Amino acid sequence: MDNVQKLIERVKRLIDSGLCDSKNALKHTVKLKRLLEEEIDEDLINFQSRIFKALSDPARLKIVKLLSLKKMCVCELMVALSMTQPTVSHHLKILEGVGLVKSEKKGKWVFYKIAKPEVIALIDKTFSFIHLTKSSM
Repeated sequence: MDNVQKLIERVKRLIDSGLCDSKNALKHTVKLKRLLEEEIDEDLINFQSRIFKALSDPARLKIVKLLSLKKMCVCELMVALSMTQPTVSHHLKILEGVGLVKSEKKGKWVFYKIAKPEVIALIDKTFSFIHLTKSSM
């Protein structure tokens, strides 16, 4: 039995359980596939995934939090995070690549800041909404 047949069999079991209002497993499977194709923008999903991946590293999340407080150069981030320059620069490159931070050159110094503060505010609001704060852990 190939993979498509196995999936249709699973949908049939769902229908037989009475937990799905559809009557035909094949039609329901086609409907589900069409739903994905018509309603989900693959490029947008991939972009959003890259942002979540960038924020999934604790060091990068700390950098974002620090930069939401003030503009900082790499050496300040190195001190605050006890990290080497290459490590901080690597994390900043990832954050910059997804548009969360941007750099600003002042003479020989490069300062980093949050590209769109409203995005950080939204992230903070999301965490507070789902109660993922230190006090709830």
